Amino acid sequence: MTSEGLRLTVAAMPENLAVVRQALAGFAEGVGFDDNAVANLKTIVTEACMNAVVHAYPGDEPGPIEVSAQPHSDHMQISVRDRGEGFQPRPAEPGEDSLRIGLPLIAALSDGFEISGAPGDGTEIKMRLAYERADNGTAVAPAPQTVGTSMSIAPGELGRPVLSRVIGALATRADFSIDRLSDTVLIGDAVLAHDADDFSGGMVGIEILDGDGSLDIRIGPLVEGGSDRILAGLELPGGTSLRRLASEVEVKREPSADGPEQEFLRVVVDP
Repeated sequence: MTSEGLRLTVAAMPENLAVVRQALAGFAEGVGFDDNAVANLKTIVTEACMNAVVHAYPGDEPGPIEVSAQPHSDHMQISVRDRGEGFQPRPAEPGEDSLRIGLPLIAALSDGFEISGAPGDGTEIKMRLAYERADNGTAVAPAPQTVGTSMSIAPGELGRPVLSRVIGALATRADFSIDRLSDTVLIGDAVLAHDADDFSGGMVGIEILDGDGSLDIRIGPLVEGGSDRILAGLELPGGTSLRRLASEVEVKREPSADGPEQEFLRVVVDP
């Protein structure tokens, strides 16, 4: 097993399925999937996520969907997990939202899958897709749960299509213009191009909130002074700065789970 991978956490809402699809598609392309394999991956992940959207969380408060993709030497292992009531496969009632033909479709398009879980303990669907991939040597750390979209990925070329697709899906949902979408992608590219040493553990942690029509992006945790170095990297020759593309930029320090403060960079982009 390699240490490579992608982890993404979103709220279990139908509109977030596009975010998951785009993130997985960008990652799969980066590690060597062809167009057909990417299409199959997007389909089975959508069907698995729909299970959590429909069945996991009764009431008006959706919980998280945790999606991971772990490349191995000859296949990719994909997991879709919720923290809800658990799911027992059953035929859909007429007119009911469900996996539709989800389970048979997942079985047909994957090289293996399994479902585990119990009432009150959530459900996990694991799927395996065989493929040939390039060896990118990229490691990605787990992302914490969040009420928005949370991801963690190593800086560099492999992360750029993942982040740009996620930003594209969220910006489209927030009714961004093409220009503002491009502005946001440019900021994301600049962050991922930054030195890994400024990110705690060498991983770029990103949380994006989009509930009020803007994109509120939280980057970190960073090592001390990492925010200032990232901001310095946004400066361009000729006196221009990518920083001006954002509506708001601030450096924040927040307590960690074990007490010491951690540094984060917050960037807000309005439509």
